[in-house]
Amino acid sequence: MEEKLKIKLSIADRVYPLTIDPKQEEGLRKAAKNIENLAKKFEQNYAVRDKQDVLAMCALQFASKIEQGGIDRSEGTRTALERLKALDDLVHSKLGE
Repeated sequence: MEEKLKIKLSIADRVYPLTIDPKQEEGLRKAAKNIENLAKKFEQNYAVRDKQDVLAMCALQFASKIEQGGIDRSEGTRTALERLKALDDLVHSKLGE
């Protein structure tokens, strides 16, 4: 069994100590860095000073990207299925001749 790793992540001027699997470290550090970068952009572009508001805006931004990705994949899957059905119908019509 892998040994747990203790790390500290800084997000919005707060430090969060975590105990994680070592394989999670890179992803968590990248995620924290992305949150920090986006929070700084919101603070600069929208003159938002309340950290809670900034973090809520970050959460909305990241969640909407995930949701939109799911919608896009769903539409892509639907389009692919429609094309496959049309191809299947064409093959069946040619074989039936």
